[in-house]
Amino acid sequence: TLDPKALRQAFEALVARHESLRTLFREEGGEPLQVILSTLPLAMLEEDFAELPADQREDAARVRLEQLARQPFDLANGPLLRLHLLRLSDSEHLLLLNLHHIVSDGWSMGVLIDEFASLYGACVTGRGASLPPLPIQYADHARWQRLWMAAGEEQRQLDYWTQHIGDPSLLLTLPSDRPRPPQQSYRGATLDFQLPTALVSELRSLARGQGASLFMVLLAAFEVLLVRYSGQRELRIGVPVANRGRAECERLVGFFVNTQVLCGEVEEHASFVDLLDAVRQAVLDAQAHQELPFER
Repeated sequence: TLDPKALRQAFEALVARHESLRTLFREEGGEPLQVILSTLPLAMLEEDFAELPADQREDAARVRLEQLARQPFDLANGPLLRLHLLRLSDSEHLLLLNLHHIVSDGWSMGVLIDEFASLYGACVTGRGASLPPLPIQYADHARWQRLWMAAGEEQRQLDYWTQHIGDPSLLLTLPSDRPRPPQQSYRGATLDFQLPTALVSELRSLARGQGASLFMVLLAAFEVLLVRYSGQRELRIGVPVANRGRAECERLVGFFVNTQVLCGEVEEHASFVDLLDAVRQAVLDAQAHQELPFER
């Protein structure tokens, strides 16, 4: 049984707690400017699908969610967070939480869900939620980053990445069924699959034995796969990183995620353990230089 009033109150508390959720982005003198509102009225659209036949409700609701999710945002006027609650029955609801990527990332969603659960429980029972105060807000991080880059760190990290990546025009020539288009279209699809539990257990064991992470093991395997398909032994692989190396940022909602280019060279006669060791070092080196925005 859902309490819509408590749900709204919980999200209002989240908006009050995280400045990023009530921040707008406007242009002033040709430059982007964060405008942080002191308050932001939160609208939650509610729609009732309970009157439809039971076997049609969920499909109809998902079609509606698709429509709502595709509505554009207005960065200058907001809001950059939208809530839509779809009622399927007295005991079943769908909630669409739609945020612009400029104020959130994958890590932020975990923070939001955790804090919403605490706040909603508190609102339902009428007790106060005991979330620890935030040491900083997103604008504090943005200001620190600008000062940090201006103090010379930008050039130091830029020197590292320029030397590390080398020739940026290096392309991976895969034997695809169509030639690479002159302009990237972003048309494509995704394929989801699951690895067997026993295999994942073995991969984790291999990672532990080599002082590596599961990500490093999978990245090394991916490099082998790319070499087998392309015949090229020098690789450049782009990966997203959370970029939350400072403890003050761990519980903040905001856009921190960055992109790194991991460079690898797969030696012809090297063992997989040797390759894994090289990948591990490449990942650690990149993470030590993860603060530089990729677009720089």
